[in-house]
Amino acid sequence: MRDETFMQWMRLLPKAVLSSAVGAATRAPAPAGLHHAAIRAFAQRYQVDLSEAEHPVEDYPTFSEFFSRRLKAGLRPVDPDPKAVVSPVDGAVSQIGTVDGEACVQAKGISFPLGRLLTTRPEAEGFRGGAFATLYLSPRDYHRIHAPLSGEILGYSYVPGEFWPVNRASVRLKEALFCLNERLITYLRTPAGICAVVKVGATCVSRIRASYDEVLTHQGGPARAKRYEKALPVNKGDELGAFEMGSTVILLFEKGRVRWDAALAPESAVQVGRRMGELT
Repeated sequence: MRDETFMQWMRLLPKAVLSSAVGAATRAPAPAGLHHAAIRAFAQRYQVDLSEAEHPVEDYPTFSEFFSRRLKAGLRPVDPDPKAVVSPVDGAVSQIGTVDGEACVQAKGISFPLGRLLTTRPEAEGFRGGAFATLYLSPRDYHRIHAPLSGEILGYSYVPGEFWPVNRASVRLKEALFCLNERLITYLRTPAGICAVVKVGATCVSRIRASYDEVLTHQGGPARAKRYEKALPVNKGDELGAFEMGSTVILLFEKGRVRWDAALAPESAVQVGRRMGELT
């Protein structure tokens, strides 16, 4: 299917309804043999490495719990260098570089404004000219999100939105895609200053949940934000949340605080705990 045709179909598709239905189906109990067969078929189709999962397939009571599975202990060692900024996810680089004013590159010839992504200009101002990285999680990837640096969790913002797919066709053709979709933004205070970890929903990403608070998206509620009176300590590599189905994470840092490794470019593979750059 040509990319333009795909996008035309997506404009007509009731994406929020579909995402809700898929989410409900993945969380629904089913005869063990049925959903375990579905998990194995999914793993074969997308080349998921089942040996990395914390539990055997038979121990996951629903498809959703398998999809947001943890990994076996020790599989993702965290770079111990205090200056190293590590990947928060398993996936691939979509775009990486420096924010041009308030604009981040989405794809060749397309950018998106930070003010729309974060919903307020004051929030965006802090990242003007800073380092950013957009990381795509494919269906085969591990779908939990971790802290790129040690520090403190200052709070979060939940932004309801649409459920456009975040595949290559959509990223290349849909203007300001990440500013349209539902997202959960975690703000950290780190040795690199303030960092935003933006978790972006997508078609069939039924929910995003936080690990540090009772936050669960796509429940029909309004936008909300919370700043903690006492910040929550977090270590580099600690879990921040999980996707229930795959999507995208955008990292934002203040100007002049982080330098990305020169080898990183679009399509580069990343893995939780591995170095992506360093403090400057």
